[in-house]
Amino acid sequence: MYLRGKDVLGLENMTPEEIKLILETAGPMKDIIRRDIKKVPTLRGKCVVTLFYEPSTRTRSSFELAGKYMGADVVNISTSTSSVVKGESLRDTVLTLQAMGVDIIIVRHPAEGAAQYIARSVKAGVINGGDGTHEHPTQALLDMFTIRQYKGSLAGKKVVIVGDILHSRVARSNIWGLNKFGADVHVVGPGTLLPPDMGKMGVTVHHRMEEALEGADVVNILRIQLERQQKGLFPTSREYARLFGINQQRLSYAKPDVLIMHPGPMNRGLEIAPDVAYDERSAIEEQVTNGVAVRMALLYLLSGGGNIEISN
Repeated sequence: MYLRGKDVLGLENMTPEEIKLILETAGPMKDIIRRDIKKVPTLRGKCVVTLFYEPSTRTRSSFELAGKYMGADVVNISTSTSSVVKGESLRDTVLTLQAMGVDIIIVRHPAEGAAQYIARSVKAGVINGGDGTHEHPTQALLDMFTIRQYKGSLAGKKVVIVGDILHSRVARSNIWGLNKFGADVHVVGPGTLLPPDMGKMGVTVHHRMEEALEGADVVNILRIQLERQQKGLFPTSREYARLFGINQQRLSYAKPDVLIMHPGPMNRGLEIAPDVAYDERSAIEEQVTNGVAVRMALLYLLSGGGNIEISN
């Protein structure tokens, strides 16, 4: 089994078999992370470039570590110190990288469709590290990997995604991926932060937290993107925390063994209470570890790896 094509641009058009291949491949990769010496020569001679037009800690660092753990040469390009500030276009930037012989480009860009545009422009493999409010496939893959780790499977699990769905590429990729594996996906948040066509994506939409959280197996709490909240989509941060912030009282509506997740960075006291973030049921730190493993799997598969046995 191999991935189709040279790119990973989103989960909407990825087959369940491809997603399962990635998740199954990430397992052995996680074993490498646990070693004292985290180094294998799998990608020796390969060059990986991270090209981020937006800030990132987890995604960018985990891709860098993923490449280095497998022996690749990794180059990080910050657009604030590159020729982008001189007016160089996105197309010229990636064509320049192609001329240097890079094998894989990981890109984050504020414009929806930027990763697809780059993929059509270069021969190198392209991984979407987040494009506008469209998709963030690697975050969804690591979330799915984490749910499988703690809950055994995705089928039939009630997964509640809480918060700013309107601006969340994480939510969209999670919805596409979870639906392909039979999860029962629910979303909840202020009406102003829920797209009007959300129901068409195969999810159950709620406006009251208690109703959404009833019997939940997993609660995935989205970051309130304060940098995108200049349009007054909710009155105040205090009001949001009061109505939609996840605290212990609200968690009592979910199953006792509910899995708590958050893509980070967290706004403690806003979308998530500090004691919830550090609750024994929280997998937030484990998500970070799993992010490295999943991204190692993607680099491996896009570099020609594959043909591993997939369990039914």
